[in-house]
Amino acid sequence: MSDALALDKRQVRRSFERAAATYDAAAVLQNEVCARMLARLDYIRIEPATVLDAGSGTGNAIAGLLARYPRARVIALDLALGMARRARARRPRWRSWLDRGGPRLAAVCGDIEQLPLAPGCAGLAWSNLAIQWINEPQRAFAEMHRVLAPGGLLLFSSFGPDTLKELRAAFQGVDRHSHVHRFLDMHDVGDRLVACGFADPVMDMETVTLTYVDVRGLMRDLKAIGARNLTRGRPAVLGGKSLLATVSRNYEAFRRGGKLPATFEVVYGHAWKPAPRTGPTGHPVIDIKPRSR
Repeated sequence: MSDALALDKRQVRRSFERAAATYDAAAVLQNEVCARMLARLDYIRIEPATVLDAGSGTGNAIAGLLARYPRARVIALDLALGMARRARARRPRWRSWLDRGGPRLAAVCGDIEQLPLAPGCAGLAWSNLAIQWINEPQRAFAEMHRVLAPGGLLLFSSFGPDTLKELRAAFQGVDRHSHVHRFLDMHDVGDRLVACGFADPVMDMETVTLTYVDVRGLMRDLKAIGARNLTRGRPAVLGGKSLLATVSRNYEAFRRGGKLPATFEVVYGHAWKPAPRTGPTGHPVIDIKPRSR
């Protein structure tokens, strides 16, 4: 990825920090995808002692994960401190005998690409619509592989290339800057998971369309959840009323039934961390590759 199209991590953190107070009211799609991910766990038999919610936001998955795994501890991790604080506020007010080993919810401010967690500490690594905010998703996958115990599951969602395709087209040609950042192609993800050591990756996608009365409504929702233009090559000022007026006119070409569509390509994936291979004596097998000359 060119430097101009790469995400500025400091700006990503600041954007979500600012959006912490407005996120929940606007996160309609994020909540829907969360519910669909929870439903996928109906068909997977695991009983993790610890669940990592990587890129937890304000913690919209916490209640569902705690209910599904009543004996598990959830670690909610987010890059923005404000998001982590709001996730921590979702800690159940009641306590039971299940809490005797410690609180069932821990909120951590941290980076998915450098998880501040011990190897093999989690049985489930969950990430809902966070991977798209990372320049090198393979680093995040490698970190989640590291913190998963053998036999652990990675379950995640992200956005694919057709996300906000109407908005991208409306901005086309208005200036020379990038206004909608690039999203990861589903066909590349499986290979990246295998390269990180995961086994049996499964990928699929679906298209979700939200509708708006005007472009301002879409832009308002994107800002409220922290989804702004965060590429390094963005201009310091993204334009004023004239730019928005031009984009609004361009977007009108997509109006159907009196509403403007906003397409989101939602990519789902899961993969397993395999148990280490063992030899006839039960000892682990270590592959030693000859050094290239």
